[in-house]
Amino acid sequence: MKIAYFTHSLLSCWNHGNAHFLRGVLRDLTARGHDVRVHEPAGNWSLANLLADAGEGGLDPFRRAYPELSSNSFATDTPVEELVGDADLVIVHEWNDPALVADVGRLRAAGGDFRLLFHDTHHRVVSAPHEMQAFDLSGYDGVLAFGETISRVYREWGWSNVWTWHEAADTRLFHPPAQEAERTGLVWIGNWGDGERTSELESFLFAPASDAGLPLDIYGVRYPNEARATLARYGATYHGWAPNARAPEIFARHTATVHVPRRYYSTILPGIPTIRVFEALACGIPLVSAPWDDAEGLFRPGTDYLVARDGAEMTRHLTDLRDDPALRASLAASGLQTILARHTCAHRVDELLAIAEQLDTPSLRSAA
Repeated sequence: MKIAYFTHSLLSCWNHGNAHFLRGVLRDLTARGHDVRVHEPAGNWSLANLLADAGEGGLDPFRRAYPELSSNSFATDTPVEELVGDADLVIVHEWNDPALVADVGRLRAAGGDFRLLFHDTHHRVVSAPHEMQAFDLSGYDGVLAFGETISRVYREWGWSNVWTWHEAADTRLFHPPAQEAERTGLVWIGNWGDGERTSELESFLFAPASDAGLPLDIYGVRYPNEARATLARYGATYHGWAPNARAPEIFARHTATVHVPRRYYSTILPGIPTIRVFEALACGIPLVSAPWDDAEGLFRPGTDYLVARDGAEMTRHLTDLRDDPALRASLAASGLQTILARHTCAHRVDELLAIAEQLDTPSLRSAA
């Protein structure tokens, strides 16, 4: 099957978490013999920030980890007909210009011989619905949503073809180290963002790590001066941006990690973890989560990871992990087991191919 995917960026994961999942899915599709083409707008925001932060060398980890993947950088005036080409299945991510989203839809509505899906991996359908309703999706065949609560919104908006397509771990890259070495302290890989979890980070990460006597390493971007001052006050070490391809080696050096969901995902969007949960568990690092409702039963709370209802309980969990090797080993093994059984990018490719079959995608129809 020939697949075209329109993304914000494949090359850059700088404040662009969808790149993690996209790389794993496209690599698996390529390994199965599918013809995958990726399009990203020239000068996109994520890539521009990566280059400003780390220079051309910042792309080396991606290139080493994913030698089989590449993308086409296109100008805004490039006709979408050229970009779609002879694709059988086209997927357009929500972090694209609305004009591009509409143009691809019009091409499909005008009789394009391909199937077209919109891929939504953000909370804007509830946090800024007016922005999402501004997208012209009238020519699309359906929506891929990264959580059931997102899918439900699209159904309420009148969509019948909506599939919940969770993110997952690329287990070709994210796996436990081949040989264990010394692990020390706590690590958190995440971006400061837009104030969506500032108080939660202090309550569930900075203060508990300090109270448990665990050194804390922080990796991520968009940390303003006041955020860095907060880290310094708690004795945390800020390392700046780390390419996602380096995350497994970072996890492998640490005793545990913490999941602190953004406010929307802990309140009105239950059931949607960040991709870091999948990746951390795939790497076999014990994880403790701030309050989060696993409404879709993706994991086994208390078995795959620990849950802290407040800062005091987070401190107790971190202290237990610090002192109890058996607890650490049990969590690591259980979390990895669940990932391998249910949440790899290969699982998601199976789901995507099943969706393509439901859509009567041209290449599948002709093969039959």
